[in-house]
Amino acid sequence: MLLENIKLAFTGLMANKIRSFLTMLGVIIGIAAVIAIMTVSSAMQRSVMSMMGSMGTNRIEFFLTQKGNDTAVRDTDKTKDYMSEDDFKDLMQHFQGQVEGLALERSLGNTIMEKEDGRTQASINLSGGNSLDIKTKNLTMLAGRTLSLEDQKRAAKVALVSDRYVEKMIGPDVNQALGQEIEILIDSKYYAYTIVGVYQYNVSAAFGGNMEDMPTDVYIPLATANLQVKDSEYYDSFTLFTAEAADPETLCPEIQDYLNNGKYLDNDTYMVFGYSMKEQIRQMTSMLSSLKLAFVAVGAIALLVGGIGVMNIMVVSITERTREIGTRKALGATNLDIRLQFITEAVMICLIGGAIGILLGLGLGIIASSLLHFEGHPSIAGIAVSVLFSMAFGVFFGYYPANKAAKLDPIEALRYE
Repeated sequence: MLLENIKLAFTGLMANKIRSFLTMLGVIIGIAAVIAIMTVSSAMQRSVMSMMGSMGTNRIEFFLTQKGNDTAVRDTDKTKDYMSEDDFKDLMQHFQGQVEGLALERSLGNTIMEKEDGRTQASINLSGGNSLDIKTKNLTMLAGRTLSLEDQKRAAKVALVSDRYVEKMIGPDVNQALGQEIEILIDSKYYAYTIVGVYQYNVSAAFGGNMEDMPTDVYIPLATANLQVKDSEYYDSFTLFTAEAADPETLCPEIQDYLNNGKYLDNDTYMVFGYSMKEQIRQMTSMLSSLKLAFVAVGAIALLVGGIGVMNIMVVSITERTREIGTRKALGATNLDIRLQFITEAVMICLIGGAIGILLGLGLGIIASSLLHFEGHPSIAGIAVSVLFSMAFGVFFGYYPANKAAKLDPIEALRYE
């Protein structure tokens, strides 16, 4: 019986190919939208979570922020307002056993490097970092070496550059850059560093931006950077890594309270604020999941419109086939037989449209993910949900016209012109 209904439904669809395709179009667009959105959002979520996870779940960021809503510009006394090396030593001692280490970084600013031909430019961010800071960046070295402890101790004038910088400013061979000098203008003064290593530029960090406009980082030892700035012993931020046994989410407010109730208790301008990477990952996961649901809901609206289109065409089809329904009833077909025939036809429309929509959505999702520099993969959950929705929509939107057809009086149906 089911096989016969499928054959009848397929015959009916093939008899009106254009109308059948136009009926499916709403379902195709709705399913494709849902699949594409789920593929892109899943790829984005995996990429963001992977990037944040690679930073270390035991990572806690601390920085100075103004107290209350006071945004007035003030003359900052760095010796009083900023963190110093002595403050860090006190912190490490007070939380001994709970802290693995501190990563310190000093940004020296952004600048544009120009090649000798005057036509080729590269935007760079110059920053100095201590050994732990450089280590936690998880740089993939393509040539040379990373910054060593010895470089930090003697404030060596050495630098790490990206392969993207080398390709633009030196040449395609990354080894060619080793030993060459890079001159960088900082505060109207040129500083020269010897390139000792080339690291792989992280494309995912660009988040789909124009690669040509994205700056690339140049890293030098923190001690070297400190020689080039005033009040080099003071910091307005630092990164702390907890020991394996410590919980970052518990330790973060404890350190924050220790500093705010100690060093910054009588400070009228600044206070310390901290957040753990573990907490950030959880919040980001929640936010991305909410965004995914919102986008899927938009796609579901398109699917709903497609379902209404299916119901509309089925009503028209029943009107056209009134005499056929009367003939079948006269030959002994029951109301259930008629109802199942038209529900099967509606389900067939939705399933075929759903299959085309799945293929289209996967293609669009993978292409969009690639353009945004994310690694897109088929969403198995999205495919399963789409198939179930296709079947459910076929039954739901096919039931009304099918029920209407089943209730037709056979004598009146046979008389219909």
